[in-house]
Amino acid sequence: MSGFLTSVIAFLVAIGILVAFHEFGHYWVARRLGVKVLRYSIGFGKPLFTWRAGPDNTEYCISAIPLGGYVKMLDERESPVPEAEQHRAFNRQHLWRRTAIVSAGPLFNFLFALVVYWLIFVAGTTEVRPVVGEVLPETPAAAAGIEPGQEIVAIGGRSTPTWEKVLISLLDASLSRGETTITVASERGTDLQRQLDLSGLGRLGDEPDLLRTIGFRPWQPQLEARVGELIDGGSAAAAGLQAGDQVLAVAGEPVDDWRSLVQAVQARAGETVEVEVDRAGGSRTYQVALGEVDSPRGVLGVRPDVPADLFDSMRHTVRYGPLTALGEAAADTWRTSVLTLQVLWGMITGQASLNNLSGPISIGQYAGDTASSGLVPFLKFLAIVSISLGVLNLLPIPVLDGGHLMYYLIEAVKGSPVSEQVQIYAQYVGILLLLLLMTLAFYNDIARLAS
Repeated sequence: MSGFLTSVIAFLVAIGILVAFHEFGHYWVARRLGVKVLRYSIGFGKPLFTWRAGPDNTEYCISAIPLGGYVKMLDERESPVPEAEQHRAFNRQHLWRRTAIVSAGPLFNFLFALVVYWLIFVAGTTEVRPVVGEVLPETPAAAAGIEPGQEIVAIGGRSTPTWEKVLISLLDASLSRGETTITVASERGTDLQRQLDLSGLGRLGDEPDLLRTIGFRPWQPQLEARVGELIDGGSAAAAGLQAGDQVLAVAGEPVDDWRSLVQAVQARAGETVEVEVDRAGGSRTYQVALGEVDSPRGVLGVRPDVPADLFDSMRHTVRYGPLTALGEAAADTWRTSVLTLQVLWGMITGQASLNNLSGPISIGQYAGDTASSGLVPFLKFLAIVSISLGVLNLLPIPVLDGGHLMYYLIEAVKGSPVSEQVQIYAQYVGILLLLLLMTLAFYNDIARLAS
């Protein structure tokens, strides 16, 4: 399956799951509070598939535009309601009931993430230990005294057993632009405290690689530039290279290890180059027509010769008991929610770049990448996007759930609902804001593709 098709399918699956769960929150709470639900739709626009079920003959739809969904409830503001059913109309409900129904969608997004994290923590995952491989000179990491081979065990007092937790903690710390304490374990096993000063960092998102900006790279194995496997139909196989060949040079430039081989061929993607190899003690040269960087067969079309036990010392299993896992899942859900808000506020105040905003194209690419990597990465992706949807929907923007909750707060304070005319004008403003956000997100997506 091509990368594009994988991304499209993964995107549709992800959006379908998350929208269904969000709208189910509205639907479930409305039903429990006695409000009549007329339609439950995944997607907007023309319904593609519909069916009716339940005592209220509720219509269930899958609609044409897969970028959201809605729950339509009985409401006198939209059409006349028979007197016998007026007590089941949404607009007739007490303020706390309307608030509960509107809040349920975003809350179900957070609940979805909580459950996903809990399942992952209980089942356990094999993770790469966050060991520093390289420290770049004249960077905050170098100034803090972090050294290659040290394992990052905590940041700001929070345990970091995985690179994912390291990155989230560093994102959090980078937004505050102050100092944070990093606890590292030396190769001798001694825990050391290091003060990482992030006050000199630029805006978050101006440089896409945060770890490199801070000054260190994850540990990577030193692999020989030896062909372990040829990809069928790849450039190397077509040129006559064989498994076991040691690549000595590309286009006349010496190759020392696998990383330098990758860099050499990617820099000449699409060109025909000379590749010199050592085979059984003898040197041979081949003319190789390299593929493109995004080719499913790769640029050179080879895989490295990786010793079976190469990563054993760098892997460990992260697993918790059910109760501990619940606490860890709640902490991750909360931390990611707060971080999302901090990034949004940073974009408003100028501390974070608008490049942090991603649209459907980028989300589709991330969906395809994580789906190709396995079930656990895809579930983590769903959890993060679900949290983002929950946070965004709670923003006080008319049209979104947060906009309705803002109206209800005003109603609670002044003792009467916000007038329909004010709500209509506010909705125009909300639609305009959303269109501007979507335009910027699409622009960022296209700019990323172009670069």
